[in-house]
Amino acid sequence: MKQKVVLFYPPYGGPPLGAPLCLLHLASPLLQSGFAVSVIDGAITPDHEAIVAREIENALCIGISLLTGPMIGIGVRIARMVRKVRPGLPVIFGGWHPSLVPDQTLQPDFVDGVVRGQGELTLLEIAQRLAEGRNLEGVRGVSTKQHGRVVHEEERPVENINNLPKPAYHLADFEGYERARGKREMGYASSIGCPYACNYCTDQVFYKRRFNAYKAERVVEDVAELVERYRLDEVPFLDSNFPVDTRRAVAIARGLIEHKVKVRWTVQASTDLLCRMSDEDVCLLRESGLYYMGFGTESASQEVLSLMNKKHERVRDMYETARKTEKAGINVNFNLILGYPGETEPDRVETFRIMSDIARRHLNVGFSPNIFTPYPGIPIWQQLKQMGVREPESLEEWNDLPLGANVLPWLQGDELRRLRRMLDFFLINNHIRKAAKGRPWMNRTVRLAMGAPLRWRLRKRRFEFPVELWAFSAAGMTDEVVTKRSLVTGQPLAHGTSDAC
Repeated sequence: MKQKVVLFYPPYGGPPLGAPLCLLHLASPLLQSGFAVSVIDGAITPDHEAIVAREIENALCIGISLLTGPMIGIGVRIARMVRKVRPGLPVIFGGWHPSLVPDQTLQPDFVDGVVRGQGELTLLEIAQRLAEGRNLEGVRGVSTKQHGRVVHEEERPVENINNLPKPAYHLADFEGYERARGKREMGYASSIGCPYACNYCTDQVFYKRRFNAYKAERVVEDVAELVERYRLDEVPFLDSNFPVDTRRAVAIARGLIEHKVKVRWTVQASTDLLCRMSDEDVCLLRESGLYYMGFGTESASQEVLSLMNKKHERVRDMYETARKTEKAGINVNFNLILGYPGETEPDRVETFRIMSDIARRHLNVGFSPNIFTPYPGIPIWQQLKQMGVREPESLEEWNDLPLGANVLPWLQGDELRRLRRMLDFFLINNHIRKAAKGRPWMNRTVRLAMGAPLRWRLRKRRFEFPVELWAFSAAGMTDEVVTKRSLVTGQPLAHGTSDAC
C-alpha cells in the first residue's frame, strides 16, 4: 500500500474560487514520487472533520495550509482533533500565514513543523524522510521544534516554476465546486511574486520581490487543456501582478486566440504596467477572453501613495487605465485602502473626488474600499506598534483579523463614523451612475440631481444630518450598493451601506 499524505484547506468566507490550487501544487510531486495524496477542502466538505479523522488513520502526515484570518480557527480545531485521534502523527502547517510567522505558529503543541515559502519540494522531502523513519533535521525550508526550542533550517532556494510538475487537477471535485459556485471554474497561477515593495503587502515578504513566471507557451497549453478536459467556463488567474512582463501577457492573449480557446478569464494588475501596453494590446487581451481586471490603486492621494511606498502608482495612470480598459470592453475594479497610517481626511476627500471623476468618465470602473488591515510580517509593523496597534501574540489571535477588520487606534469613535459616512456618500453616488445603465427613466438630468448633494457633501466635508442616505435607504437603494468586491474576479462580496445596516 502506498504511504499517504493528507492535505487540508480550511474554509473561508464566501464561495470557493475552485479547488485550492496550493494543495494541488503540493500534491503533484508527491504523486510523482509514489505517495498517495488525499486533498480535503473544507469549503465544499461540510463534514470535513469526520473525513480528516478517517483519512489520517493510515497517513504519514497531515499538511494544513492557512491564510491569515478565519481559516486559522478551523485549522487549529482540525490540528487538535488530529493530535487527539493520532497523537504521534506529524502535523505540518504551511501557506502564507505560517511562513510569515513561523515561530508563533510553532508555539502550540499540536503543530510539529512549518513549511516556509514555496512548498512543493519541501513537503516532498518531508514525506520521504518520514517514510524512511528519519527526522526533519536539515530539510531546507522547514521550521521545527527540537528539544523544546524552535529550529529554522536554512532557506530552500526558489525553484523556477517551469521546472515543477503541473498541479494535480484531477484531484479536484469540479462538480462539487460547480454546485457551490453555479459555474465551472478553476483558479490558475501563471506566475508568483511581484517586483514592487508596497509597505502594507505580504507578497514582498513571502516572495522576496521575485517574479517567477511560466513561459507564455506553457500558460496557453495549460489553460487550453483545463478548459477542454474539465469543461471550464472561467479561469481566474491568481497571479499577484499578471502583466509584470507585458510582452509575455500579450503573447498569452495571442496564443489563446490562435488556439481558439473559448474561456472567460480575469487577472490582477497594477495600473503602471497596463499603461505600458498599447490600446491594441489591451484590446487583444479582451479578444482572448479577459473580461475583468482588479487593480490595487489604494489611494488617489500622492502623499498616501508615498507613505505606502507605491512610487509606481500615479493618478494619471489610473485615468489612463480606465480609458484603455473601457475602450477594450474590460470591466475593472479599483481597490481602496482607507485609514492607512498618516492618511488624513483631506487625503480621503481627494481620493473620493478623483475616483468619482474617473467613474463619471468611464462606466466600466467599480470600487472595493477596505479599512487598512495590518497583516503579519509587513515592513511597517514597528511603526504600527509605536502608533498603538497591538500585534496578535498567538496563532489563534490572528483568527480575528479578516480583511477589513479595524484594529487601528486612530480610526475609532467620531473619526470612524465620519469615514463611514463619507464612504456611504461616495458609494451611493457611484451606485446611481451604475444603476442608470439598467433604468432608462434615470436620464442624465435625474442622475445629476440625485448625485449633486452627495458630491457637494464630499467636497465640503459636510456629513451631518444625512437626509439623502435616509431617503435612499427608504427607497431600498442602499441595499443594492456593492461595498466590497473580489479583487481577483470582481464579484460582489458585500452589499449595503453602513447607515442602512
